[in-house]
Amino acid sequence: MEEGVHKHMKRAVLYVRVSTPDQSIEPQLLDLRQMAAARGYEIVREYSDKLSGTKSRRPGLDALLSDAQRHRFDVVMVWAFDRMARSVRHFLEVLDELNHLGIEFVSFRESIDTSGPLGRAMVVIVGAIAELERNLIVERVKAGMRRAKLDGRQIGRSRLDMNREQIVHDRRSGMSLTQVAKKHGISRASVCRVMKVALCDASVYDVQPMR
Repeated sequence: MEEGVHKHMKRAVLYVRVSTPDQSIEPQLLDLRQMAAARGYEIVREYSDKLSGTKSRRPGLDALLSDAQRHRFDVVMVWAFDRMARSVRHFLEVLDELNHLGIEFVSFRESIDTSGPLGRAMVVIVGAIAELERNLIVERVKAGMRRAKLDGRQIGRSRLDMNREQIVHDRRSGMSLTQVAKKHGISRASVCRVMKVALCDASVYDVQPMR
């Protein structure tokens, strides 16, 4: 009977992360081991990373996801959401992958367990909030651009502060494109654009450009 119970025990893995190499992962592991024992899980492996949250390389998490693809465990246990991923979007991607593989996710601090209906609902809510946040950012950017246009402000790269009349004069006086560009601290392409505008203006007023 005891062997049958052990056979159906859920295989759990622990994932912990600390932000700096001198921090200890033991407090997180202790909490997770106690939780696993209380739930009757069998811990088959512990993964850890010691690095800042902004770095993308996480050997421990990479190994965990690789083992998940091989179905080597049934449950992933973490100390907190923010230990698992570097951003909300990354967290949702990881959660989605685990969900597709039929692997449960348990968070100690947030008391979230995706095996239950409340846990699954929380995942949906977190995803909806992340989507809303992305949409709000996009809307704020668009609104800012609209306001800038109404105010007559330049959007994107600012126009070069240059003396167009002097550029036209220098070019028509016989200076080469390179010489004019160097003198005014602009590119040869900018000189060409200024000259093109000057020629158009001259044709509009039926004024022959100087040769």
